[in-house]
Amino acid sequence: MAESTTARQFWIEAPGRGAVLGARLPPRRDHELSIRTLYSGISRGTEALVFRGGVPPSQYQAMRAPFQEGEFPGPVKYGYSNVGRVVEGPDGLAGQVVFCLYPHQDRYVVPLSAVARVPAGVPPGRAVLAANMETAVNVLWDARPVVGDRIVVVGGGVVGLLCAWLCRGIPGAALTLVDPNPARGPAAAALEIPFRTTPPERDDADLVIHASGHPAGLAAALAAAGVEGVIVEASWYGDRPVPLPLGEAFHARRLTVRSSQVGRLAVARTPRWDHARRLALALTLLGDARLDALITGEDRFEDLPRVMARVSRAPGDTLCHRIRY
Repeated sequence: MAESTTARQFWIEAPGRGAVLGARLPPRRDHELSIRTLYSGISRGTEALVFRGGVPPSQYQAMRAPFQEGEFPGPVKYGYSNVGRVVEGPDGLAGQVVFCLYPHQDRYVVPLSAVARVPAGVPPGRAVLAANMETAVNVLWDARPVVGDRIVVVGGGVVGLLCAWLCRGIPGAALTLVDPNPARGPAAAALEIPFRTTPPERDDADLVIHASGHPAGLAAALAAAGVEGVIVEASWYGDRPVPLPLGEAFHARRLTVRSSQVGRLAVARTPRWDHARRLALALTLLGDARLDALITGEDRFEDLPRVMARVSRAPGDTLCHRIRY
């Protein structure tokens, strides 16, 4: 049996309104783990959109989180960045720190296959970035940057910063991160990423990754790409229409716009990779202490209804907001 038969869960009761509610846990079965949460992370882009009720009906099924309960727009239990300690389970896992794509909840029971061990060199508090790092890994797989590329990343949120951080390691690459909000500069500096608040004057980028979540950012990404350049769209807009300037030089430059979404593995990786292997890689990549710069705030789980309302409308200096249990 699990250590406790009750749990506290965060639910979005209706757009813009959340509550912490009690629930009974099911008995743990032989192939399952009982986990006590240490931290969870708020994905400011997607979760804020869900909290505001911005998921279009056509995407209700596609946007389901792995352990979601309820339905959009609410009541719904939503989230996917949970780090906890195993209380009880098979294979000697008791005491291990694990990551799970689970909503904000203080205790839960999941199959062994649903968790990934957090490497010893990654503090539990930093491991809440795993879902964002997994997204960034998939973006780079879709983008396929190569040696010597001129790379522009538009959007300095968590995913944009992580994409730029991964691109830093490509030999000979010339990298620029663009975000109009100067508050993103310190995090970029901590990760040693060249940062500017205005788009580059040159329009010769080999690769542009767009992760701002704003249509104006995608227009800036199109303007930065050079002839035969590729723009990888990593943003998700929910129910907002996105006008694109496909006149001007779009056709003359023969630009390619490619979407990237973490729910599907990049096509070139599917013969050899699965979601578990990709998540394990993402956790390993979180070993660098400089990534702590992406966690810009922390609050108690009990305060999550108020915190989610604040973060969902917070100014752009909020990156990953961590919840402490």
